[in-house]
Amino acid sequence: MPHQDPICAARPATPQPVNAVQAQCAPRPTPRRLQPRRHGLLGRVTTLLLAFAATSLVLAQAQTYPARPITLVVPFGAGSGTDITARTFAQAIGSELGGATVIVDNRGGANGAIAAQFVARAPADGYTLFMTTNTTQVANPVLYKKLAYDPVADFTPVTAVAKGAMVAVVPVGSPMKSIDDVIAAAKKNPGKMTFGSGSSSSRIAGELFKQMSHIDLLHVPYKSNPLALTDLIGGQIDVMFADTPTALPLVQGGKLKVLGYTGAKRSAALPQVPTLEELGIKGYESSYWIAVYAPHGTPPEIVRRLNDAFVKATRTALVKETYERVVYEIFTTSPEGLASFQQAEAEKWARTVKNAGIEAE
Repeated sequence: MPHQDPICAARPATPQPVNAVQAQCAPRPTPRRLQPRRHGLLGRVTTLLLAFAATSLVLAQAQTYPARPITLVVPFGAGSGTDITARTFAQAIGSELGGATVIVDNRGGANGAIAAQFVARAPADGYTLFMTTNTTQVANPVLYKKLAYDPVADFTPVTAVAKGAMVAVVPVGSPMKSIDDVIAAAKKNPGKMTFGSGSSSSRIAGELFKQMSHIDLLHVPYKSNPLALTDLIGGQIDVMFADTPTALPLVQGGKLKVLGYTGAKRSAALPQVPTLEELGIKGYESSYWIAVYAPHGTPPEIVRRLNDAFVKATRTALVKETYERVVYEIFTTSPEGLASFQQAEAEKWARTVKNAGIEAE
């Protein structure tokens, strides 16, 4: 309410000529409190300085990276194809990263979910990396209702490093000498014959075989493919679709017999082994890939340096020799390319699982 002088309050309300008294008695506005001036400019400058300092710190870390050993986590057991690949790269990328030490850490179990969760919760500083396959990144999300990690949100893609396929194998003493024998035996004993798997890729290969051959096989899960192959040799399971690097030494050692190859075409390293499609299962193809990821939030400068190191390593004699031995194809990408590839693969695997009639556990 306007402030008014007592003298002015007694004057009549009728219009009067403007004079000094009226001017004096005119309503006075209520004094406003002075507002403190905001220091907007200072705040903006402080924010910019903090951002600059943070950026400078990240760049400094990238320039000195790596300053300590790097851990390369593998979601499968020792002797698996992914393990062989990781140990090869642990040697190869060391020189590409200024002589850095790279330690392979096997954390098998739960189809790779244990290792994936471990890496997802690791510091995003480039010192914990994940060398994994489509098992953890695209298959598990459609095979399991609940996962303790998010294959997209929890990781920063670095690069793909390889592609491969599997072999259908039986014990060398098995009465089944061909894929046709396996199908015939399964039809004679529906639901009694078993196939083992130690990864989602291995399982999907077997489930596809069941679905496309119109047979019923009992699935037996293992923590890793090497463990499943041990039981296969011992006769505890009947057949298995195993990654070629893991199975091949046992084939060459006379303990396993190869019945077919799951790739779209014959492998140059196994030219005598026909594909399952050639053996009468029209349209059959099942393959896998290996890639490297870092925890989400890893600085882009470090990711780029890692990408460069892994891609260059694929051109080394060590990696090329290993790939020839384990029947791999070199397959590299940019970080963005791996993200796009993973998305396309996730959609493909979702269709595969649905068409095979597999229900999420």
